[in-house]
Amino acid sequence: MTDHLSWLYRGVSEIFPNQPDSENPDENLVQRLAQTTRPLRVKLGIDPTGTDIHLGHSIPVRKLRSFQDAGHIAVLIIGDFTARIGDPTGKSEVRRQLTPEDVAHNAQTYLDQVRPILDFDTPGRLEVRYNSEWLSKLDLSQILQLLGTMTVGQMLAKEGFDKRMEKGDPIYLHEFLYPLMQGYDSVAVNADIELGGTDQKFNIAVGRDLQRHFGQVPQFGLLMPILIGLDGEQKMSKSLDNYVGVSEHPSLMYQKLQQVPDKLIVQYFELLTSLSLDGLPENPRHRQKLLARDIVTQYYGEEAASEAAKTASLVAQGGGKDGGAEITMPEFSLGGVEFPAKLFYILSASGLCKSSSEARKQMQGGGVRLEGDRVSDPNVVFESPTELEGKVLQVGKNKFVRLVS
Repeated sequence: MTDHLSWLYRGVSEIFPNQPDSENPDENLVQRLAQTTRPLRVKLGIDPTGTDIHLGHSIPVRKLRSFQDAGHIAVLIIGDFTARIGDPTGKSEVRRQLTPEDVAHNAQTYLDQVRPILDFDTPGRLEVRYNSEWLSKLDLSQILQLLGTMTVGQMLAKEGFDKRMEKGDPIYLHEFLYPLMQGYDSVAVNADIELGGTDQKFNIAVGRDLQRHFGQVPQFGLLMPILIGLDGEQKMSKSLDNYVGVSEHPSLMYQKLQQVPDKLIVQYFELLTSLSLDGLPENPRHRQKLLARDIVTQYYGEEAASEAAKTASLVAQGGGKDGGAEITMPEFSLGGVEFPAKLFYILSASGLCKSSSEARKQMQGGGVRLEGDRVSDPNVVFESPTELEGKVLQVGKNKFVRLVS
C-alpha cells in the first residue's frame, strides 16, 4: 500500500471489484483514481428512518469526507423516497412505513448531524440529492423494467430474506423493490463509487448491475465494518442502548466513550478518528481518554472537549477543584418533585426551561433528550425518581443536568 492512499484503505473491509495487479481502471480502484481526468462521484445513501445518528452511522460519512479531501465529489443521497419502505437488510420483519412528514423531519435532523463531518463549504465538493427526485417519477413501465433485471431466486438470496423464508415469515413485494431503488440511485447520479457497511454489499452490487443495464460504467463498492457497541458484543444500536449519539451533550459523549471495551479501542480509533494507530498510549485508560477527547473535539471543538474531560474526571471523583474553581456535572435533586411526574414539569422545575409551556415546546420541537434519547411526547410520565436516578436531562446542546434523588 502506498502512503498517499493510506486514507483509502483505512477502516475498509472490502473493495469490489478488486484486481490489484490489473491496470484496468474498471477492475482496480487504485488505477481508477490514478487514471481519472475528473473528480470521481462518490455516493453514500442515508435513509432518514429515524431522527438520530450514532457513531456507527458516522463511519461511511467520514470516509466520504476523506474522498472530498482527496478532491472528489461527495454525493450524499437522502433516501426520502426509499425511507418510506425502509431497507429490509438484516430485518426479521417488515418495517413500518413512514409518512412523508416523518421523512422530511428526519432528513433535516440527519443533515444537521453530518454537518460537522462533511465539507459543506468548498464549492463543487458536495451534492445533496433526494431520491424522490427520480424515484417518484418512475412510471409502471419503468418499474417493470427494473423488476426485469432480477429473478426471485436472486432476491431471495439476499441476507434477511432467506432467513425469513426459512422461518415462514412474510416478505412483501414492496420490499423486493428496495435494493432495486437503491441501485437505481446509482444510475440517477452516475456514481463511480458507492460507500456502505458490510451489510450493504448486495444492494451496492445491484447498483452495479443496473448501471451496466443502463449503459454506464459500473461503480466500485467500498465496504466498511459495522461498529460494535459499548457492550462489546452487538452492533451499535439505539434500541440496544449501547450507542454514542453524534448530537449528545459533549460531557455525556465523553463519558460514554470512556466505557469503550479494551478489545475494541483500536477499532474505534481506526474507524472514528484520523489519529495514527502506531502512536497510541499503552495504558488502556489513557487510550480511552484520548479517544473520547478526539471524538468530542470533532463534533464540538477543542474547548468543549476540554471541559468535558474536566467534568468527566471530577464526576468520577465525586466533584473537585480545578485551578481553584469547583467543576462538577450540574445536578438537579428530584427530592422536591412529587411523583408520578411529567417530564415537562421536571424540565421547568430544574431550570432547564423557564416554564412548563416552554418545556412542552422544546419537547415537541425535538430539543429535549434524556440520557441521549430524544423525548418528544410532552405527556410522558415517570412513576418514581428511581427511573431517572443518575440520568442526564438535556435541552439543546448546552443545557443539561444530572438527575439525582
